[in-house]
Amino acid sequence: EVDIGVGPITALKLSSKLQPKLVSKGQVLFQEKCSVCHKFDQKLIGPPLANVTQRRSPEWIMNMILNPERMIRENPTAMALLKDFDNVEMENQNLSKSEARSVLEYLRHVDSKL
Repeated sequence: EVDIGVGPITALKLSSKLQPKLVSKGQVLFQEKCSVCHKFDQKLIGPPLANVTQRRSPEWIMNMILNPERMIRENPTAMALLKDFDNVEMENQNLSKSEARSVLEYLRHVDSKL
């Protein structure tokens, strides 16, 4: 069974083809909101994100971005990550669903290059 996490995203269909506009918007958002705690190839405050789109479902990633508070209290995978990363809770960046979707597309883009 696929772990979709806890939050507003219950189903998400993604095209196999990346959407360049979303990738560009997501890159800007990632650099502004996420890069303080996340890199792709090394542990920072949060886990490294290389290949995250292979390890987690799109719904899980979106729910973690949109709903980190509930995820770390109710989702076993997020709870384990919290423990592995010194109980530092992910800050809610208050992104909209469309902004979170752009960040997901950027993560997909980076993973496609690895």
